[in-house]
Amino acid sequence: MHELQQMFQSRLFQAALAIVLAAVVTGVVTRAVKRALQSRIQDNASRYRASKLTSVAGYVIVLLVAVTQVAGQLSGFTVALGAASAGIAFALQEVIASFAGWLAVALGGFYGVGDRVQLGGIKGDVIDIGFLRTTIMECGSWVDGDLYNGRIVRVANSFVFKEPVFNYSGEFPFLWDEITLPIKYGSDYDLARALFEEVADEVVGEYTASATAQWQKLVRAYRIEDARLRPLVTLVANDNWVQFTLRYVVDHRARRATKDALFSRILKRADQTGGRVAFASMTVQLVEWPSMNVRLDPPGEAKPG
Repeated sequence: MHELQQMFQSRLFQAALAIVLAAVVTGVVTRAVKRALQSRIQDNASRYRASKLTSVAGYVIVLLVAVTQVAGQLSGFTVALGAASAGIAFALQEVIASFAGWLAVALGGFYGVGDRVQLGGIKGDVIDIGFLRTTIMECGSWVDGDLYNGRIVRVANSFVFKEPVFNYSGEFPFLWDEITLPIKYGSDYDLARALFEEVADEVVGEYTASATAQWQKLVRAYRIEDARLRPLVTLVANDNWVQFTLRYVVDHRARRATKDALFSRILKRADQTGGRVAFASMTVQLVEWPSMNVRLDPPGEAKPG
């Protein structure tokens, strides 16, 4: 009984009890605040930021309580901690690297929640950034185009130091994309070019103004040359057809829908030209075989010597 009383009177035990109580109370309050925020904030992005800020505030409070309570009790463990620090650092090197990666992401602006990225060989939309891992809703893989495939992937934050980070929607949330259009020889090439430019202006012209504004910010922030943002139609001739290439700027989330709209309108407009703009397809020409003389001997006739 006396030993139990001494344990309760121990300052180290009291500090540990204070830390546990602080963690429990903070956890309960944090969950209550999150539920209140989720019911009152309608915007998904704002609700996510408020929830993450509440979680970080809870961790900070518990950490401050722990540091305050334990700071005076660590003097006897200084030598032991110093000897064990190398082993701890080696055992937790990946954890430490992932936490450092989180700091780099938070402070360096590598990507943010909602950005479309390719990280660690995985392409998709960032749906959460934790202290150790980034959670991605994957795109592509067995699904064609930039569409979700349903897999949620968690990538260690340490990958930002090991591999390139591709951000499709960071400072310039637009991509250059292009489609190729094979046209038969003998078509009206000027009409074809005008048709493609007209359709491009109708479908992707809305992106030009906003993309230009974003591009000017990049030009001012980085040493980068100015670029053409309006749709561009170019032509090359090959052995089978005249190939037009339509290059345009599009929102990073609308690539597939934009291609569908462009092809649909171009095919309809080409059909309305009465054959002046005709699409080509691959044709195969069979080379004529040289003439051959075949002689069959009648049955029973002796063959010459």
